[in-house]
Amino acid sequence: MDRLEGRTAIVTGGASGIGRGTALALARRGVSVLVADIDAAGGAAAVAEIEAQGGKATFLAFNVAKDPFEQLRDTALAAFGRIDIVMNNVGVLTRGVPDALPVEEWQRVIDINLMSMVRSNAVFLPFLIAQKDGHIVNTASFAGLYTYAFDRLPYAACKAATVQMTEGLAIYLKPFGVNVTLLCPGPVKTDIANSVRAFGPPTDMRGPGEQFGLMDADTVGEQVAAAIQANRFWLPTHPQVRELLIDRATDWDGFIQRQIDEPHIALRISDLPRN
Repeated sequence: MDRLEGRTAIVTGGASGIGRGTALALARRGVSVLVADIDAAGGAAAVAEIEAQGGKATFLAFNVAKDPFEQLRDTALAAFGRIDIVMNNVGVLTRGVPDALPVEEWQRVIDINLMSMVRSNAVFLPFLIAQKDGHIVNTASFAGLYTYAFDRLPYAACKAATVQMTEGLAIYLKPFGVNVTLLCPGPVKTDIANSVRAFGPPTDMRGPGEQFGLMDADTVGEQVAAAIQANRFWLPTHPQVRELLIDRATDWDGFIQRQIDEPHIALRISDLPRN
């Protein structure tokens, strides 16, 4: 997408974290933004910040698991008259060893993290294909590229599915003039931990690797805006993840064994404050 100025973007999960960072980054480039989020206060604050910087934005209180995506389409068209960019960014996290996670929790996470993208596609793919122009951004995770933990399987499974779905969409949509970006964040400072549900015995928190430092969400938002403008498909927040993926592809059995024998522990139970 060689020109961003004058475009319109819809960002789900735009009230905080990467969604908010992306909304701000796009607005600075002249993009009008529909911020959609279940958090009305955070969404209104994001819109106010965009407007304070001279940008255009509006907010829609929206639940990706329940509300029809036609509302997003119609609100954006009524406010700005066009839709060019759709960012599917909402995600929730649950923790628990595999034999302690209820099936109902699997269903909840899949409905929010994965099926929300399916519902988004049903509304926006025909629209963007018809106008022969546009860009879709799907937020996955390092957790969808390789396995480093066993206590967040619903989240990781959804993110792995997002990787595959987004790659397929890129192959399908490019001939229609619609580009796709697969955002794969490593450690990023967001609010997702505030909504984590936990099941079963507590476990140490495993991370993707000590080589990946914690990034600021606004920095990631700038990365996303640049990737859209460059029509870039794969966007890892930490480029050095490529080396780790090559290591896994070279010796998958050995890679898994190393995750068992030498995991990166980001937070130990023993380090948590005691009441």
